Amino acid sequence: MPTTLESEEHKALRAAVAALGKRHGRSFVREDLWNEAAKLGYLGVNLPEEHGGGGGGIAELSIVLEELGAAGCPLLMMVVSPAICGTVIARFGTEEQKRQWLPALAEGKRTMAFGITEPDAGSNSHRITTTAHRDGVDWLLTGRKVFISGVDIADATLIVARTETVPNKEGRTGNLKPCLFIVPRDAEGFQRRQIDMELQAAEKQFELTLDDVRLPADALVGDEDAGLLQLFAGLNPERIMTAAFAIGMGRYALAQAVTYARERTVWKAPIGSHQAIAHPLAQAHIDLELARLMMQKAACLYDAGDDAGAGEAANMAKYAAGEACVKAVDQAVHTLGGNGLTREFGLASLITAARVARIAPVSREMILNYVSHQTLGLPKSY
Repeated sequence: MPTTLESEEHKALRAAVAALGKRHGRSFVREDLWNEAAKLGYLGVNLPEEHGGGGGGIAELSIVLEELGAAGCPLLMMVVSPAICGTVIARFGTEEQKRQWLPALAEGKRTMAFGITEPDAGSNSHRITTTAHRDGVDWLLTGRKVFISGVDIADATLIVARTETVPNKEGRTGNLKPCLFIVPRDAEGFQRRQIDMELQAAEKQFELTLDDVRLPADALVGDEDAGLLQLFAGLNPERIMTAAFAIGMGRYALAQAVTYARERTVWKAPIGSHQAIAHPLAQAHIDLELARLMMQKAACLYDAGDDAGAGEAANMAKYAAGEACVKAVDQAVHTLGGNGLTREFGLASLITAARVARIAPVSREMILNYVSHQTLGLPKSY
């Protein structure tokens, strides 16, 4: 589904990834698809060429994820491993960290999870209580994380901690210092518990416990005092890639519904000839196309180094894509009727999955807060 705004290179990439997705389809095996995508250079398309990547950006990586999703085989860990962790290490990591991680991430030989969400913090990053204390030249990490994807298959997790404790009753500090640490999966004191989810996905969700996890000094990624700059270097790509994930999912659902509406005949003509069926599907298509335009804008701004502009656009893209995805899935199920709830068409499981794009990595309400405060200049209510 290329657009006229895309370069010839982007159109070619989209077509090639679509062909890969078609070969694997809805019954894909995550490991097989991951390995083939890596072999073809798609997993590391956003990473620097000098470190084994394709030298592209989030724009290219979002095309890969969207097209795989549109084929029914999205790879959630693409949001985490190359987009968040790979980007952060490429921008702020030491030369040794880049050498150790980036080629392996690009080749699919190693993966990295990302841990920021906490049980009592939610969307309020000021309440993050996972702490990092110096102990000689080492670091000691203590805290908890929840809803962390793919920890069981990741070689390490990029953990967001803070270098000071929360000092007051409101759980807020004016000197927030979020820092990023690479925690190996076998680190002593680093434990995981799988969360029992209704969501059907290849990647599982985990709660993490860090009990005085000792890390060497070189586990710290970037500057100890850089704060939010480094954190949002990963969070903006996360929002853009979540938009790609949602758009791909919505496209898959819409394609199923359109095919069914063309072929299903109850009276004299296919049900797709009735405006009550056709118009909602057309609207779903329009919404998905509009969401992609905002996602492309966000990716373009981010790849150009405009972090502030990308922050606004990435939030808008994630919001628009989440809404469009939920509506597309709902209309697709409604179009198929009872068949929309059968395993044959693969839509029922998307009812739950589509909600993820609305609530993760940040809820639509928090995005509306961001736009009202940052874009419109309205006062905060919190």
